[in-house]
Amino acid sequence: MKISFHGADRNVTGSCHLLEAAGKRILIDCGMYQGGRELDEENSEDFGFDPKTIDILLLTHAHLDHCGRIPLLVKRDFSGEIITTSATRELARVVMLDSAHLQEEENERHLRHALRHGKTPREPLYTTLDALNAMDYFGRSAEYGKTLELSPGLTATFHDAGHILGSASIRIEEKDGASVIFSGDLGNSGRPILRDPQIPPRADAVVMETTYGDRLHKPLGPSIDELYGAVNDTLERGGNVIIPTFALERAQEILFYLREGVEKKILPRHLPVFLDSPMAISATEIFRHHPECYDAETLALFDGGKDPFALPGLKFTRQTADSIALNQLAGGAVIMAGSGMCTGGRVRHHLRHNLWRNDSSVIFVGYAAPGTLARIIIDGAKTVKLFGDQIPVRARLYTINGFSAHADRNELLAWHQALSPAKTILVHGEEKAMRSFAQHLHDTEVSMPEKDAEITL
Repeated sequence: MKISFHGADRNVTGSCHLLEAAGKRILIDCGMYQGGRELDEENSEDFGFDPKTIDILLLTHAHLDHCGRIPLLVKRDFSGEIITTSATRELARVVMLDSAHLQEEENERHLRHALRHGKTPREPLYTTLDALNAMDYFGRSAEYGKTLELSPGLTATFHDAGHILGSASIRIEEKDGASVIFSGDLGNSGRPILRDPQIPPRADAVVMETTYGDRLHKPLGPSIDELYGAVNDTLERGGNVIIPTFALERAQEILFYLREGVEKKILPRHLPVFLDSPMAISATEIFRHHPECYDAETLALFDGGKDPFALPGLKFTRQTADSIALNQLAGGAVIMAGSGMCTGGRVRHHLRHNLWRNDSSVIFVGYAAPGTLARIIIDGAKTVKLFGDQIPVRARLYTINGFSAHADRNELLAWHQALSPAKTILVHGEEKAMRSFAQHLHDTEVSMPEKDAEITL
């Protein structure tokens, strides 16, 4: 077996790893780089391999930084089979179509700018048609714990990673040869909605994420209390609550806790909550299709005829006109909108209308990569540029880390120790987090490959 690394190497986004085994070339994930504007060019560069030579793509989950460049892969002549869980397949379709739509909108803005200044307009990374074409290559659906034959003598088994709906760690084994586990992104234990991460059977090597390899998360209970406190405090001040929200898992989890807050009379019964994200709305509907991914608590709610994501004041705003109308709200509303890192989407408009207001609040409930607008605000910027205007940051800011969908250092260590691999390859983490995590690993050979590096097992 030989593995080469083409994304999320000493950084957090753009996951893409190529495994060569038993005469097959197998790609694990094909994600988009996220962060500053300079990453637009990185996303459009060569993959580091010829897409035509890839036989199979195994997709761990449907986050953009793991599936976002699949349409580009197909556009550049990939013609193999894409294998993933049925839940990931449904979510990936929504994510890729949303990404294509945003790129087309961004391209239209660039086109107008280029024409005004006599410059050559650039092409979008891919279009809606490219995203739809990519769905034609999704083949077999993987079931947790059931072994799939990739080729004679080469198998793959998906195990529940507990990160988002349908997420998986993937164990690949060569008959009479080496075995390797790709962790994907690992979730937190003891959370509502999804089951805890499973421990796959031991393998010779593990390619492991380290997003939070250098820190512990705030406990969940105090994080929920802080969310309720932030909402109530903002309502008392007469402002709006803006929550930049990842459409997959985070949006559903926040709805789950807002519903509980209303039911426990901690929050007002008819609290106006707007889910202003077509992708999050679609994802919430997809969540209802896949009880095989739920933990016992959420499954019991569904079995009892209760929707865990519904609350009396909840409104879905799919249409652009409805989203624009939210800008007229003087106060008293909770607006959840994408994207979670504020790199695009409707949340940027809501920030433009609320970030300058002393009575409003912005609640960050997820990871913010360096260079993203979310990280810039969190790091203390006094003003930020939105749609050509410099907007002062006067709103009250909350960063609540306890809602992270990623395992923290201790949970990553426990997962790793249960496997005790001879070789550990660290990916999907900022270099500082990787090096910190590596210091806690014992009795294993540790590697931290740079982009395009190769490792032979």
